[in-house]
Amino acid sequence: MPLSHFSLPVVRSITLSQPLGWLALAWRDMARAGWISFAHGLALAAFGALIMAVAHDRFWLLVGALSGFLVVAPVLATSLYALSRALEQGLPARGGVVLRTWLNWQDSHVSKWGHDYWCMVQFGALLAAAATGWVLTSAALITLLAPVPIHTPMDFLRHVVLAEGGWLFELWLALGSLLAAPIFASSVVAMPLLLDRRASLRLAVLTSWQTVLANPVPMAFWAALIMGFTLLGLGSLLLGLVVVMPMLGHASWHAYRDLVDASSLPEREPLPPAAPTPGRSA
Repeated sequence: MPLSHFSLPVVRSITLSQPLGWLALAWRDMARAGWISFAHGLALAAFGALIMAVAHDRFWLLVGALSGFLVVAPVLATSLYALSRALEQGLPARGGVVLRTWLNWQDSHVSKWGHDYWCMVQFGALLAAAATGWVLTSAALITLLAPVPIHTPMDFLRHVVLAEGGWLFELWLALGSLLAAPIFASSVVAMPLLLDRRASLRLAVLTSWQTVLANPVPMAFWAALIMGFTLLGLGSLLLGLVVVMPMLGHASWHAYRDLVDASSLPEREPLPPAAPTPGRSA
């Protein structure tokens, strides 16, 4: 059946405290996955450090680049979703799971830009475009409207955040929120759904929006937790990202599993069955 003929999966209602349970499950997955989970956090922290190294003397660009980096985080965490999915099915969370996740997009498909594994690539491209747009908007806003050139974090704090009678920081926050809210609503369960099931990009995004609309308060709490932990990671000279990013990635998989009943959709690529336990029959 063509993917366009599938209806939206069932979205469940959750309690306000449920996001805390996702974080607890994420810690369990991190302990079971071991080094490969933390390697994701280390890679993301190194990428953030690279951004800081390139833009350290252009803080107007640094602020936009780091926040834009967070926009594409749901795509960067795709293999963390795959690791949690493997653990859920009783499979070992190894490097092969990560490699399959990132390399399956290039397998021979009839339509490279159709409703297949490339939906994940399409969504990543859209998020990257949104992040680039925000970087340019943020840089232009601070460069053109700041009363003095902004080169350092202290310049940004003094002349943008704490400026007396200023409105630039409020405008910057408002524009950032205007971008972040629809991106969060579009992506909160979209990437795990695209990884797990053969869903079109349109269906995944609509399901994500339906999830937010059905659970506005818990989803607002989840967004606040994501933002809070991310700021904690950034504020620790990026070192905290080594733990924060895999934790949020694994937790996002459990958020998808709690929020969406995707059993009506075919599995994208079923994982191989778990090996039988020694001494037990298959």
